[in-house]
Amino acid sequence: MLIVFGFLLAGVLAGYLLRRFRVKWIGKVTMVLIWILLLLLGVEVGSNRQLIESLPTLGLEAAAVAVVSLFGSCLMAMLLWKCINRRERRKEGPGQ
Repeated sequence: MLIVFGFLLAGVLAGYLLRRFRVKWIGKVTMVLIWILLLLLGVEVGSNRQLIESLPTLGLEAAAVAVVSLFGSCLMAMLLWKCINRRERRKEGPGQ
């Protein structure tokens, strides 16, 4: 857990030091890394034999909660992304 907090603190420090520079590519890199992490999570779940064998016993309700949570998270992330981009465009002004 300390490693996670260490990386988070390093990211905050890097962001603080780089705040004067326009880092336009960081959003694209973040999205690519999130998709890679989701893919790797799926590979890990799919390769877990015990988990795959117990899927029928988990029930339809658990699967529904997982699917709804996933779509809800994606929807909220997309809305937040649009809100932030809209706010950035307003700051830039109409003439730019």
